[in-house]
Amino acid sequence: MTQHLITTADFTNEEILKLYEDTKLFLDLQSNNLLQGKLIVTLFFENSTRTRSSFEIAAKRLGAEVVNLEVHTSSTKKGETVYDTVANLSAMKPDAIIIRHSENGLPESLREFVSCPILNAGDGKNAHPTQALLDLFTIMEHFNYNVEGKNIAIVGDILNSRVASSNLELLPRFGLNPILVAPKEFHVNSSFKTVKNIKRVIDQLDIIMSLRVQHERHAFTYSKEEVEEKKNKYAKKYCITKKLMKEKDILLLHPGPVNRNVDISDEMLEDPRCKVLEQVKNGVAVRMACLKKLILNQ
Repeated sequence: MTQHLITTADFTNEEILKLYEDTKLFLDLQSNNLLQGKLIVTLFFENSTRTRSSFEIAAKRLGAEVVNLEVHTSSTKKGETVYDTVANLSAMKPDAIIIRHSENGLPESLREFVSCPILNAGDGKNAHPTQALLDLFTIMEHFNYNVEGKNIAIVGDILNSRVASSNLELLPRFGLNPILVAPKEFHVNSSFKTVKNIKRVIDQLDIIMSLRVQHERHAFTYSKEEVEEKKNKYAKKYCITKKLMKEKDILLLHPGPVNRNVDISDEMLEDPRCKVLEQVKNGVAVRMACLKKLILNQ
């Protein structure tokens, strides 16, 4: 039976820990021939820089060939459904399909149309499993796999973030305690502690995961001037600064792209507690491990 990675729930805790053993072997990001002769198709219906390039580099480091379907010139622009596009691609016998789409749940609905693994590179506000897996790996490595009871503040646009959604599924499975920090308009219905001011919980935290405000996913639209005004207002309360962090031993994460001095200050981006670039490196290794697992079934 073909295994997919649509949400983090597709992998058990045991599978994830085994995945991280492979990830550690791939951390030097050196090329090998594990997937030589394999063909991977990428299908991005939304813009992407980090995730798309990370997947492509991961595949090529493993020796696979990558075919990018340019959506803006594909048959979907001629009226073909995504389902037919994917079914036709599957008929060409690729070894995996990597897909990103703005519609919540779309990758899940494609399972019956394919005979190869699907890797979800992000669907709407729903899920971004490889991002959550690389976030957890970064946390695990930092704390030497002793993460039970650690408190993590997820700060920002939780309502519209597929990164937050996937992390809220994954992190508690390994004993981490999420605390949601956001203005009222970004609150979600959940069992997790939710506060509007990070200063209320800063002394309890081991990790902060800052998020980008996703204006493009908001149902309403603002002028450029209104967006800038809202960014400035948001930054005053939610930007992670040296003044907030002081000398506290707190790990700082962000999935990118970072809005400088809105999500995280310039000073904190240069701080050794900030692991944004380490997350990027880890992301390639985690995706290498995911491709190996799903394509080779090992």
